Amino acid sequence: MNPGNPAVDNADRTAGTAPAAGPAGGTAQADTLALLERGRALSTPVLRAAVDRLAPPMDTVAAYHFGWIDAQGNPSDGDGGKAVRPALALLSAEAAGAPAEAGVPGAVAVELVHNFSLLHDDLMDGDEQRRHRDTVWKVHGPAQAILVGDALFALANELLLELGTVEAGRATRRLTTATRKLIDGQAQDISYEHRERVSVEECLEMEGNKTGALLACAVSIGAVLGGADDRTADKLEEYGYHLGLAFQAVDDLLGIWGDPESTGKQTWSDLRQRKKSLPVVAALAAGGPASERLGTLLAADAKSADFDTFSEEEFAARAALIEEAGGREWTAEEARRQHAIAIRALDEVDMPARIRDQLVALADFVVVRKR
Repeated sequence: MNPGNPAVDNADRTAGTAPAAGPAGGTAQADTLALLERGRALSTPVLRAAVDRLAPPMDTVAAYHFGWIDAQGNPSDGDGGKAVRPALALLSAEAAGAPAEAGVPGAVAVELVHNFSLLHDDLMDGDEQRRHRDTVWKVHGPAQAILVGDALFALANELLLELGTVEAGRATRRLTTATRKLIDGQAQDISYEHRERVSVEECLEMEGNKTGALLACAVSIGAVLGGADDRTADKLEEYGYHLGLAFQAVDDLLGIWGDPESTGKQTWSDLRQRKKSLPVVAALAAGGPASERLGTLLAADAKSADFDTFSEEEFAARAALIEEAGGREWTAEEARRQHAIAIRALDEVDMPARIRDQLVALADFVVVRKR
Protein backbone atom coordinates (compact mmCIF):
# COMPACT_ATOMS: atom_id res chain seq x y z
CA MET A 1 0.00 0.00 0.00
CA ASN A 2 1.20 3.51 -0.82
CA PRO A 3 1.87 5.10 2.58
CA GLY A 4 0.48 8.39 1.30
CA ASN A 5 -2.81 6.75 0.29
CA PRO A 6 -4.55 5.25 3.33
CA ALA A 7 -6.92 2.55 2.14
CA VAL A 8 -10.45 2.19 3.40
CA ASP A 9 -9.39 -0.88 5.28
CA ASN A 10 -12.04 -1.46 7.91
CA ALA A 11 -15.78 -1.27 8.23
CA ASP A 12 -15.83 1.81 10.43
CA ARG A 13 -13.75 3.84 7.96
CA THR A 14 -15.90 2.67 5.05
CA ALA A 15 -19.56 2.64 6.03
CA GLY A 16 -19.78 1.30 9.55
CA THR A 17 -22.13 -1.63 9.02
CA ALA A 18 -19.78 -4.50 9.66
CA PRO A 19 -21.18 -8.01 10.09
CA ALA A 20 -21.51 -9.27 13.60
CA ALA A 21 -18.25 -10.24 15.23
CA GLY A 22 -17.29 -13.81 15.91
CA PRO A 23 -18.62 -17.03 14.38
CA ALA A 24 -21.99 -15.55 13.42
CA GLY A 25 -20.28 -12.85 11.38
CA GLY A 26 -18.09 -15.43 9.66
CA THR A 27 -21.13 -17.57 8.84
CA ALA A 28 -23.02 -14.58 7.45
CA GLN A 29 -20.09 -13.70 5.23
CA ALA A 30 -19.80 -17.29 4.02
CA ASP A 31 -23.53 -17.36 3.23
CA THR A 32 -23.25 -14.11 1.28
CA LEU A 33 -20.31 -15.39 -0.73
CA ALA A 34 -22.35 -18.51 -1.49
CA LEU A 35 -25.20 -16.32 -2.79
CA LEU A 36 -22.79 -14.44 -5.03
CA GLU A 37 -21.31 -17.69 -6.29
CA ARG A 38 -24.79 -19.10 -6.99
CA GLY A 39 -25.62 -16.00 -9.01
CA ARG A 40 -22.40 -16.36 -10.96
CA ALA A 41 -22.81 -20.11 -11.51
CA LEU A 42 -26.40 -19.91 -12.77
CA SER A 43 -25.95 -16.83 -14.94
CA THR A 44 -22.53 -17.39 -16.49
CA PRO A 45 -23.48 -20.22 -18.91
CA VAL A 46 -26.39 -18.13 -20.23
CA LEU A 47 -24.17 -15.06 -20.38
CA ARG A 48 -21.51 -16.95 -22.36
CA ALA A 49 -24.14 -18.26 -24.78
CA ALA A 50 -25.41 -14.73 -25.34
CA VAL A 51 -21.90 -13.39 -26.00
CA ASP A 52 -21.31 -16.24 -28.47
CA ARG A 53 -24.03 -14.70 -30.67
CA LEU A 54 -21.85 -11.68 -31.38
CA ALA A 55 -20.02 -11.45 -34.69
CA PRO A 56 -16.21 -11.63 -34.62
CA PRO A 57 -14.22 -9.88 -33.31
CA MET A 58 -16.88 -8.57 -30.89
CA ASP A 59 -17.33 -12.01 -29.32
CA THR A 60 -13.62 -12.16 -28.51
CA VAL A 61 -13.50 -8.57 -27.24
CA ALA A 62 -16.48 -9.23 -24.95
CA ALA A 63 -14.90 -12.45 -23.70
CA TYR A 64 -11.78 -10.48 -22.81
CA HIS A 65 -13.85 -7.88 -20.96
CA PHE A 66 -15.61 -10.58 -18.91
CA GLY A 67 -12.25 -12.12 -18.00
CA TRP A 68 -12.79 -15.39 -19.88
CA ILE A 69 -9.70 -14.91 -22.07
CA ASP A 70 -6.55 -12.83 -21.86
CA ALA A 71 -5.36 -10.22 -24.35
CA GLN A 72 -3.78 -12.97 -26.49
CA GLY A 73 -7.00 -14.97 -26.62
CA ASN A 74 -5.90 -17.69 -24.19
CA PRO A 75 -8.38 -19.01 -21.59
CA SER A 76 -8.27 -16.99 -18.39
CA ASP A 77 -9.91 -17.00 -14.99
CA GLY A 78 -9.82 -13.22 -14.64
CA ASP A 79 -11.92 -11.39 -12.08
CA GLY A 80 -15.43 -11.06 -13.52
CA GLY A 81 -16.69 -8.70 -10.83
CA LYS A 82 -18.63 -9.20 -7.61
CA ALA A 83 -21.81 -10.57 -9.29
CA VAL A 84 -24.04 -8.62 -6.87
CA ARG A 85 -26.67 -7.90 -9.53
CA PRO A 86 -27.18 -11.54 -10.60
CA ALA A 87 -27.41 -12.58 -6.95
CA LEU A 88 -30.09 -9.94 -6.34
CA ALA A 89 -32.08 -10.97 -9.43
CA LEU A 90 -32.20 -14.60 -8.29
CA LEU A 91 -33.21 -13.64 -4.76
CA SER A 92 -35.96 -11.39 -6.11
CA ALA A 93 -37.46 -14.34 -8.01
CA GLU A 94 -37.50 -16.28 -4.75
CA ALA A 95 -39.04 -13.29 -2.96
CA ALA A 96 -41.96 -13.65 -5.38
CA GLY A 97 -42.32 -17.34 -4.53
CA ALA A 98 -40.71 -18.58 -7.75
CA PRO A 99 -37.58 -20.73 -8.05
CA ALA A 100 -34.28 -18.85 -8.35
CA GLU A 101 -33.90 -20.15 -11.91
CA ALA A 102 -36.87 -18.02 -13.00
CA GLY A 103 -34.71 -14.97 -12.44
CA VAL A 104 -31.77 -16.12 -14.57
CA PRO A 105 -32.78 -14.31 -17.80
CA GLY A 106 -33.23 -11.12 -15.79
CA ALA A 107 -29.90 -11.64 -14.02
CA VAL A 108 -28.11 -12.02 -17.35
CA ALA A 109 -29.92 -9.08 -18.95
CA VAL A 110 -28.97 -6.78 -16.08
CA GLU A 111 -25.38 -8.02 -16.17
CA LEU A 112 -25.20 -7.31 -19.90
CA VAL A 113 -26.45 -3.75 -19.38
CA HIS A 114 -24.06 -3.24 -16.47
CA ASN A 115 -21.11 -4.29 -18.60
CA PHE A 116 -22.31 -2.18 -21.52
CA SER A 117 -22.03 0.79 -19.17
CA LEU A 118 -18.57 -0.25 -17.93
CA LEU A 119 -17.18 -0.52 -21.46
CA HIS A 120 -18.40 2.95 -22.34
CA ASP A 121 -17.55 4.50 -18.96
CA ASP A 122 -13.95 3.26 -19.10
CA LEU A 123 -13.51 4.90 -22.48
CA MET A 124 -15.20 8.17 -21.51
CA ASP A 125 -13.29 8.37 -18.22
CA GLY A 126 -9.96 7.33 -19.76
CA ASP A 127 -9.62 4.46 -17.26
CA GLU A 128 -6.83 2.13 -18.30
CA GLN A 129 -7.40 -0.55 -15.65
CA ARG A 130 -10.45 -2.49 -14.52
CA ARG A 131 -10.35 -5.60 -12.33
CA HIS A 132 -6.53 -5.55 -12.42
CA ARG A 133 -6.41 -5.80 -16.23
CA ASP A 134 -6.10 -3.33 -19.09
CA THR A 135 -9.52 -2.07 -20.14
CA VAL A 136 -11.04 -3.04 -23.49
CA TRP A 137 -10.42 0.30 -25.19
CA LYS A 138 -6.78 0.12 -24.11
CA VAL A 139 -6.30 -3.37 -25.59
CA HIS A 140 -8.71 -3.44 -28.54
CA GLY A 141 -9.25 0.25 -29.25
CA PRO A 142 -12.07 2.76 -28.64
CA ALA A 143 -14.17 1.62 -31.62
CA GLN A 144 -14.44 -1.94 -30.31
CA ALA A 145 -15.29 -0.71 -26.80
CA ILE A 146 -18.18 1.30 -28.22
CA LEU A 147 -19.44 -1.44 -30.55
CA VAL A 148 -19.26 -4.24 -27.98
CA GLY A 149 -20.99 -2.07 -25.39
CA ASP A 150 -23.81 -1.36 -27.84
CA ALA A 151 -24.04 -5.05 -28.69
CA LEU A 152 -24.33 -6.08 -25.03
CA PHE A 153 -27.20 -3.64 -24.54
CA ALA A 154 -29.02 -5.06 -27.57
CA LEU A 155 -28.42 -8.62 -26.33
CA ALA A 156 -29.96 -7.79 -22.96
CA ASN A 157 -33.27 -6.81 -24.52
CA GLU A 158 -33.17 -9.65 -27.03
CA LEU A 159 -32.66 -12.19 -24.27
CA LEU A 160 -35.71 -11.03 -22.33
CA LEU A 161 -38.06 -10.58 -25.28
CA GLU A 162 -37.27 -14.06 -26.57
CA LEU A 163 -39.11 -15.43 -23.54
CA GLY A 164 -42.32 -14.27 -25.22
CA THR A 165 -44.33 -13.87 -22.02
CA VAL A 166 -46.28 -10.98 -20.52
CA GLU A 167 -43.83 -11.00 -17.62
CA ALA A 168 -40.91 -10.70 -20.04
CA GLY A 169 -42.48 -7.59 -21.55
CA ARG A 170 -42.90 -6.05 -18.11
CA ALA A 171 -39.30 -6.95 -17.24
CA THR A 172 -38.01 -5.39 -20.45
CA ARG A 173 -39.81 -2.13 -19.73
CA ARG A 174 -38.16 -1.96 -16.33
CA LEU A 175 -34.76 -2.72 -17.83
CA THR A 176 -35.01 -0.10 -20.57
CA THR A 177 -36.19 2.54 -18.10
CA ALA A 178 -33.27 1.71 -15.78
CA THR A 179 -30.85 1.88 -18.72
CA ARG A 180 -32.09 5.30 -19.75
CA LYS A 181 -31.63 6.53 -16.17
CA LEU A 182 -28.16 5.00 -16.07
CA ILE A 183 -27.23 6.93 -19.22
CA ASP A 184 -28.72 10.10 -17.72
CA GLY A 185 -26.49 9.58 -14.71
CA GLN A 186 -23.35 9.13 -16.80
CA ALA A 187 -24.16 12.31 -18.74
CA GLN A 188 -24.61 14.20 -15.46
CA ASP A 189 -21.35 12.76 -14.10
CA ILE A 190 -19.40 13.97 -17.13
CA SER A 191 -20.98 17.41 -17.11
CA TYR A 192 -20.20 17.85 -13.40
CA GLU A 193 -16.47 17.33 -14.04
CA HIS A 194 -16.41 20.71 -15.80
CA ARG A 195 -18.29 22.63 -13.10
CA GLU A 196 -16.62 24.27 -10.14
CA ARG A 197 -19.54 23.51 -7.80
CA VAL A 198 -22.14 20.75 -7.66
CA SER A 199 -24.71 20.52 -4.88
CA VAL A 200 -25.07 17.46 -2.69
CA GLU A 201 -28.62 17.05 -4.04
CA GLU A 202 -27.37 17.07 -7.64
CA CYS A 203 -24.70 14.53 -6.79
CA LEU A 204 -27.20 12.18 -5.12
CA GLU A 205 -29.55 12.49 -8.10
CA MET A 206 -26.70 11.63 -10.48
CA GLU A 207 -25.62 8.64 -8.40
CA GLY A 208 -29.21 7.47 -8.04
CA ASN A 209 -29.43 7.40 -11.81
CA LYS A 210 -25.99 6.00 -12.52
CA THR A 211 -25.91 3.26 -9.88
CA GLY A 212 -29.24 3.09 -8.05
CA ALA A 213 -31.44 2.57 -11.10
CA LEU A 214 -29.79 -0.62 -12.33
CA LEU A 215 -29.48 -2.16 -8.87
CA ALA A 216 -33.17 -1.35 -8.37
CA CYS A 217 -33.93 -3.13 -11.63
CA ALA A 218 -31.79 -6.13 -10.65
CA VAL A 219 -33.74 -6.68 -7.45
CA SER A 220 -37.14 -6.40 -9.12
CA ILE A 221 -36.63 -8.03 -12.51
CA GLY A 222 -36.44 -11.57 -11.13
CA ALA A 223 -39.62 -10.98 -9.13
CA VAL A 224 -41.43 -9.73 -12.25
CA LEU A 225 -40.29 -12.79 -14.22
CA GLY A 226 -41.47 -14.89 -11.28
CA GLY A 227 -44.99 -13.42 -11.51
CA ALA A 228 -44.88 -10.70 -8.82
CA ASP A 229 -47.34 -7.82 -9.02
CA ASP A 230 -46.15 -4.25 -9.58
CA ARG A 231 -46.46 -3.25 -5.92
CA THR A 232 -44.08 -6.02 -4.83
CA ALA A 233 -41.68 -5.19 -7.65
CA ASP A 234 -41.79 -1.49 -6.81
CA LYS A 235 -40.95 -2.11 -3.14
CA LEU A 236 -38.05 -4.34 -4.14
CA GLU A 237 -36.92 -1.57 -6.49
CA GLU A 238 -37.01 0.86 -3.56
CA TYR A 239 -34.67 -1.44 -1.64
CA GLY A 240 -32.38 -1.71 -4.67
CA TYR A 241 -32.35 2.02 -5.37
CA HIS A 242 -31.24 2.96 -1.86
CA LEU A 243 -28.82 0.05 -1.78
CA GLY A 244 -27.37 1.49 -4.99
CA LEU A 245 -26.87 4.86 -3.31
CA ALA A 246 -25.13 3.14 -0.39
CA PHE A 247 -23.00 1.13 -2.84
CA GLN A 248 -22.00 4.29 -4.72
CA ALA A 249 -21.15 6.18 -1.54
CA VAL A 250 -18.73 3.40 -0.61
CA ASP A 251 -17.42 3.39 -4.18
CA ASP A 252 -16.77 7.13 -3.85
CA LEU A 253 -14.73 6.53 -0.71
CA LEU A 254 -12.74 3.82 -2.45
CA GLY A 255 -12.29 6.08 -5.48
CA ILE A 256 -10.21 8.40 -3.32
CA TRP A 257 -8.82 6.33 -0.46
CA GLY A 258 -9.04 2.76 -1.76
CA ASP A 259 -5.98 0.53 -1.96
CA PRO A 260 -5.11 0.06 -5.67
CA GLU A 261 -4.24 -3.57 -4.97
CA SER A 262 -7.86 -4.13 -3.93
CA THR A 263 -9.68 -1.78 -6.29
CA GLY A 264 -7.64 -2.44 -9.43
CA LYS A 265 -7.53 1.30 -10.14
CA GLN A 266 -4.90 4.01 -9.77
CA THR A 267 -4.28 5.81 -6.49
CA TRP A 268 -6.58 8.80 -6.03
CA SER A 269 -8.52 7.58 -9.08
CA ASP A 270 -11.53 9.92 -8.81
CA LEU A 271 -9.38 12.95 -8.03
CA ARG A 272 -7.32 12.32 -11.16
CA GLN A 273 -10.54 12.46 -13.19
CA ARG A 274 -11.81 15.61 -11.42
CA LYS A 275 -14.95 13.71 -10.39
CA LYS A 276 -17.44 15.59 -8.25
CA SER A 277 -18.07 12.54 -6.08
CA LEU A 278 -19.87 12.66 -2.74
CA PRO A 279 -16.80 13.22 -0.52
CA VAL A 280 -15.70 16.13 -2.72
CA VAL A 281 -19.15 17.70 -2.96
CA ALA A 282 -19.83 17.29 0.77
CA ALA A 283 -16.45 18.80 1.64
CA LEU A 284 -17.03 21.80 -0.61
CA ALA A 285 -20.48 22.35 0.92
CA ALA A 286 -19.22 22.12 4.50
CA GLY A 287 -17.66 25.58 4.77
CA GLY A 288 -14.64 26.39 6.90
CA PRO A 289 -10.92 26.85 6.12
CA ALA A 290 -10.30 23.35 4.70
CA SER A 291 -13.38 23.57 2.49
CA GLU A 292 -12.38 26.99 1.19
CA ARG A 293 -8.81 25.87 0.52
CA LEU A 294 -10.09 22.80 -1.31
CA GLY A 295 -12.43 24.93 -3.43
CA THR A 296 -9.56 27.21 -4.41
CA LEU A 297 -7.34 24.28 -5.39
CA LEU A 298 -10.03 22.49 -7.41
CA ALA A 299 -10.95 25.69 -9.25
CA ALA A 300 -7.29 26.14 -10.17
CA ASP A 301 -7.02 22.47 -11.16
CA ALA A 302 -9.85 22.88 -13.66
CA LYS A 303 -7.79 25.51 -15.51
CA SER A 304 -4.36 23.96 -15.02
CA ALA A 305 -2.39 22.83 -18.06
CA ASP A 306 -0.17 20.75 -15.76
CA PHE A 307 -2.95 18.72 -14.08
CA ASP A 308 -1.98 15.48 -15.84
CA THR A 309 1.52 15.70 -14.39
CA PHE A 310 0.49 16.28 -10.76
CA SER A 311 2.50 14.30 -8.22
CA GLU A 312 1.17 11.80 -5.71
CA GLU A 313 1.76 14.41 -3.01
CA GLU A 314 -0.48 16.94 -4.73
CA PHE A 315 -3.38 14.48 -4.93
CA ALA A 316 -2.71 13.38 -1.34
CA ALA A 317 -2.97 17.01 -0.24
CA ARG A 318 -6.40 17.34 -1.86
CA ALA A 319 -7.59 14.10 -0.26
CA ALA A 320 -6.41 15.36 3.12
CA LEU A 321 -8.40 18.57 2.70
CA ILE A 322 -11.53 16.59 1.76
CA GLU A 323 -11.14 14.57 4.95
CA GLU A 324 -10.39 17.62 7.09
CA ALA A 325 -13.50 19.36 5.77
CA GLY A 326 -15.60 16.34 6.74
CA GLY A 327 -16.31 14.92 3.30
CA ARG A 328 -15.06 11.45 4.14
CA GLU A 329 -17.10 11.04 7.31
CA TRP A 330 -20.22 12.58 5.75
CA THR A 331 -20.07 10.08 2.89
CA ALA A 332 -19.58 7.15 5.26
CA GLU A 333 -22.61 8.31 7.24
CA GLU A 334 -24.64 8.68 4.03
CA ALA A 335 -23.79 5.09 3.12
CA ARG A 336 -25.10 3.98 6.51
CA ARG A 337 -28.27 6.06 6.08
CA GLN A 338 -29.05 4.73 2.62
CA HIS A 339 -28.38 1.18 3.82
CA ALA A 340 -30.94 1.64 6.60
CA ILE A 341 -33.57 3.01 4.18
CA ALA A 342 -33.01 0.03 1.90
CA ILE A 343 -33.56 -2.44 4.73
CA ARG A 344 -36.77 -0.70 5.83
CA ALA A 345 -38.22 -1.08 2.33
CA LEU A 346 -38.04 -4.87 2.75
CA ASP A 347 -40.50 -4.66 5.64
CA GLU A 348 -43.28 -3.96 3.13
CA VAL A 349 -42.65 -7.06 1.02
CA ASP A 350 -44.34 -10.34 1.93
CA MET A 351 -41.56 -12.88 1.45
CA PRO A 352 -40.01 -15.83 3.27
CA ALA A 353 -37.89 -14.78 6.24
CA ARG A 354 -34.91 -16.65 4.78
CA ILE A 355 -34.99 -14.56 1.62
CA ARG A 356 -35.30 -11.32 3.58
CA ASP A 357 -32.30 -12.31 5.70
CA GLN A 358 -30.29 -12.98 2.56
CA LEU A 359 -31.21 -9.60 1.06
CA VAL A 360 -30.12 -7.95 4.31
CA ALA A 361 -26.84 -9.89 4.22
CA LEU A 362 -26.18 -8.76 0.65
CA ALA A 363 -26.88 -5.16 1.66
CA ASP A 364 -24.34 -5.50 4.48
CA PHE A 365 -21.81 -6.92 2.02
CA VAL A 366 -22.28 -3.98 -0.34
CA VAL A 367 -21.41 -1.37 2.27
CA VAL A 368 -18.54 -3.25 3.91
CA ARG A 369 -16.00 -3.90 1.18
CA LYS A 370 -12.55 -2.92 -0.06
CA ARG A 371 -13.22 -2.97 -3.80
